[in-house]
Amino acid sequence: MTFTLVMLPPQQAALAGWPARLEAAVPGVRVLVPETATAAAAALSDADAAHGALPPELLVHARRLRWLQAPQAAPPPGFYTPELIAHPVIVTNMRDTYTDQVAHHTLAMVLALARGLPRYGRDQTAARWDPRMEPGAVLALPGATALVVGVGAIGAEVGRLLTAFGTRVIGVDGRRTEAPPGFAELHPADALDTLLPAADIVVVTVPHTPVTEGMFDAPRLALLRPSAFFVNIGRGPTVVLDAVVAALAAGRLAGVALDVYETEPLPPEHPLWARPDALLTPHVASAGTPADERRFAVLLENVRRFAAGDPLLNVVDKASWH
Repeated sequence: MTFTLVMLPPQQAALAGWPARLEAAVPGVRVLVPETATAAAAALSDADAAHGALPPELLVHARRLRWLQAPQAAPPPGFYTPELIAHPVIVTNMRDTYTDQVAHHTLAMVLALARGLPRYGRDQTAARWDPRMEPGAVLALPGATALVVGVGAIGAEVGRLLTAFGTRVIGVDGRRTEAPPGFAELHPADALDTLLPAADIVVVTVPHTPVTEGMFDAPRLALLRPSAFFVNIGRGPTVVLDAVVAALAAGRLAGVALDVYETEPLPPEHPLWARPDALLTPHVASAGTPADERRFAVLLENVRRFAAGDPLLNVVDKASWH
């Protein structure tokens, strides 16, 4: 099948060589790379497919568009507009392109919290020798219980790795019904509140959706035991940071590790920066991944499938944003 794919601005800087590679690999595809919104609107008028973001002012020109490839696994807030949700276009995303690196970063955070490394890092900066050997100073992972909230590709890999340390892993997921390797149990999303009080470690990997926005607020964090550790490597808007700060200050959490935040960059005056029980990284969990090549591989496979009329990879439920 012959069809036109539009690479929407401002994606071109990250897509060097992609148009030529797609046209060489898939006979019949024509790739357009407009440099301005005006040129993109003109290109979309006859396009069958597109890659990038389609705000309403561009979507209105996409009269025959049947497929949109989102450029990320979880596009930024505002990607899934009411207009896009209502449009018949199929949206696919780039999920599972950096599962390994994010899972490794998560394990590094869990190990750091379990061994008290955030506090020792601050001691090192202050040249302070203050060893902690008392009971409870370390969370022994063998025998501990980890609750993974969101058992997609990343959550499943986090659970598998934690199992290798002897940790009992349970999961909560809104879609998955069978426990992946390493998980002792898998529960539906509505079981979350009943499971939180038993967890020594809570790892949040869920995407930002209308349902998950602010899901970890003060009442839900209050369900955790004071000795529990809390890790978020999913999306910032799922966790209310003021509630995290309050829980730490009141001794209702043992520590937190965060890679994503409600506001990014995290403001320099934010109280989390100064807390000895917080480990913060600046949204870098996917670092080390050959991300561009992995994303290109997904796009290429979907271009091949679209040309052949086959089902696409990573189709999104637009109303739920993932």
